Amino acid sequence: MAKKYLMNSKQKSFIHFLMILFLGMIFVSPGLANTISDADFRDSLSALNQKKFTQKIQAIEKLAEFDHGKTRFVMQSLLDGNLFYRKSDKNIFIAEKTDTELVLKDVISLEVIDIVGKRDARKISVNNKIRKLLRLKISAMSLSHSDPKVRHAAVKEMMKKPALETSNILRQYVASENDETVKNTLRVAIALYDVKSDDKSIKLAALDILGESSSLESKYAVLAVLEKDSQASYIEQDQEIIQHAKKILDSIETQLKFYGFLETLFFGLSLGSVLLLAAIGLAITFGVMGVINMAHGELIMLGAYTTYVIQLLMPNNIEYSVLVAIPAAFLVAGIVGIMIERGILQFLYGRPLETLLATFGVSLVLQQLVRSVFSPLNRSVETPEWMSGAWQINSTLAITFNRLYILLFCIFVFIMLLLILKKTALGLYIRAVSQNRQMAKAMGVRSEWVDALTFGLGSGIAGVAGVALSQLTNVGPNMGQAYIIDSFMVVVFGGVGNLWGTFIGAMSLGVVNKFLEPWSGAVLAKILILVFIILFIQKRPRGLFPQKGRSAEN
Repeated sequence: MAKKYLMNSKQKSFIHFLMILFLGMIFVSPGLANTISDADFRDSLSALNQKKFTQKIQAIEKLAEFDHGKTRFVMQSLLDGNLFYRKSDKNIFIAEKTDTELVLKDVISLEVIDIVGKRDARKISVNNKIRKLLRLKISAMSLSHSDPKVRHAAVKEMMKKPALETSNILRQYVASENDETVKNTLRVAIALYDVKSDDKSIKLAALDILGESSSLESKYAVLAVLEKDSQASYIEQDQEIIQHAKKILDSIETQLKFYGFLETLFFGLSLGSVLLLAAIGLAITFGVMGVINMAHGELIMLGAYTTYVIQLLMPNNIEYSVLVAIPAAFLVAGIVGIMIERGILQFLYGRPLETLLATFGVSLVLQQLVRSVFSPLNRSVETPEWMSGAWQINSTLAITFNRLYILLFCIFVFIMLLLILKKTALGLYIRAVSQNRQMAKAMGVRSEWVDALTFGLGSGIAGVAGVALSQLTNVGPNMGQAYIIDSFMVVVFGGVGNLWGTFIGAMSLGVVNKFLEPWSGAVLAKILILVFIILFIQKRPRGLFPQKGRSAEN
């Protein structure tokens, strides 16, 4: 009996060992199965080179299960159309196109393996269904990325089409997410699916979350709930859900209107800053010298082309090119302005119509000069990385960095110009000449040099405006013509020669224009503003803030 009992215990121990081993294989084997070597990973990619799209989908599904560092990269390359196979051996590579050849690189090491003709390799084709699957898989992999911006972009991508599969993936990351912005977006993405649930408590909770997000996706999801319930019979309708959904919808629409107002206001101030930079130099020259400078737009153009040339001279330092271009554009446009004043305008003072015709001729000469040097084609100025992108305040409101920096730069230029006019000897002479030219001459002020430096200062600021405009639009020979009329409108509306009037006039016209555009359209908005200014000048011919002084009165 003892021997029999001993045998039974050994058998039981052996059975326990087998059970533990079996359970270990169950729980450990998935991880082992997902881990794959580089060689096996390369071999597994051959399944992507199938003729049938259904087989490719199966290959992508299997590829997503592999625990390999290059899985996401390969999927992104396939989505971008950079995954090719060599016809001779059907091996798959990352390809870079040249004019006549394909550079084939290893999918893992990215080392150049071969250089072949374009007919010797073929791109792995995909359809819309595969592209959708790739985006889903890439987004799911991106949820574990170390950069919160990458994770947030992945959640936003998965929010576009809420489904059970995506919601299950997102739920796994909510508890472990430590970034509040990403976590809130995760909750909203899950709520977009949960709001379709038949469970009343889940639907109500999802509606509350959507009410806090104030995004367009949330609005459309709540509208879908109301539409679904409105189509049901009265007996099947749940009045509590309907009333709650209406309350949430009103809250979302109120927030969307508020953020829409802030966004329109920002774009209006941004437009106003551009108008101010373009008009402030004209306000100085027109107010002090009485010169109608039709070449002011071309001085803006010279500043923009200076930025383009600076970037050509320092291609490896684009981040600093704008900072270098600002003083360079000021000097270039300022020197050209002094040359125009000394060569032409000093002989035409007191004859405003003749200065108009003369500067119009100068503008044509400058345009043709730029066409001869740079060609008539528009040139693109690269935006530095620190000015690219947008500041995403919430899911609805985003502020572009380039316009924000231009707005701040405009305020800086305005303050510096005020300090020059109020705190320097040149500013004192400019104010004296603008208020009473004859008396200033009698006091020993060399008005001809004040005129030259004033025109150079105004022209230099126009060049600086060109630097700012180069970050918003393409640079071309005719770009200045788009701003000359607006500049004169700002100067006349604000008050000739008054900087604060120019500032308030530019900002108010920019804001009003942006608020009119959604209602009337861009062209009609400009026409309405022009009509308003014409009527305004009939009542106040000297603008909002007229210049003071005996000469100004005359």
